[in-house]
Amino acid sequence: MTDRTSNILDAAAELIQTVGFNAFSFRDLAGRVGISSASVHYHFPTKQDLCLAIIARYRDGVRASMAAVDAEGLGPLGRLRRYARMFQETIESGNRMCLCGMLASDIGALEQPARDALRDVFGDHEAWLTGVLESGRASGELEFPGSATTTARMLVASLEGALLVARTFDDRERFAALAEGLLSWIDPRARGRDGGPRRRASAGAGKRTPPKRERSR
Repeated sequence: MTDRTSNILDAAAELIQTVGFNAFSFRDLAGRVGISSASVHYHFPTKQDLCLAIIARYRDGVRASMAAVDAEGLGPLGRLRRYARMFQETIESGNRMCLCGMLASDIGALEQPARDALRDVFGDHEAWLTGVLESGRASGELEFPGSATTTARMLVASLEGALLVARTFDDRERFAALAEGLLSWIDPRARGRDGGPRRRASAGAGKRTPPKRERSR
């Protein structure tokens, strides 16, 4: 990949993550890179070609990031926190949205090859999360109802939604709090199981004291 191609993809990805796929033209993109529109068309004849190239590069990056998390030797919950952190880093980088989330919002403008490529990326997320969840359930570190696949899909959708809402309020801490709350739902220690509640009740809490009977006179 040439430097110019890489620069075009960088600028296009940033535009997608900040304003959306439908909100910019090749002229906008060319102006951001500092080249002519004809030069952009030379590298990517159509916007769909550009979209496919962006998704392919993004997919490689996601796979590399997941492999890096796996290499850290963290437990299942630690890996999930690192995964959520990847979303956090996105919003911290110029208040961007997840690239796939933004493309999904413009799914009607994508041709079938781009739609399929986008679904493959979401599939990578769900497959990796499913493996982490299954590992956590087997070790007792994580608890959740239903299948690991369904829970993985819920995590992806919830984190995408949390990112969207946090961006609306321009509040990065909102995302962090939502992500931690989401993960606490599958952490038995956070729910007061297997490790005891985080806040232990006092010895007499929860016990009813029978009312005193009045002495007959």
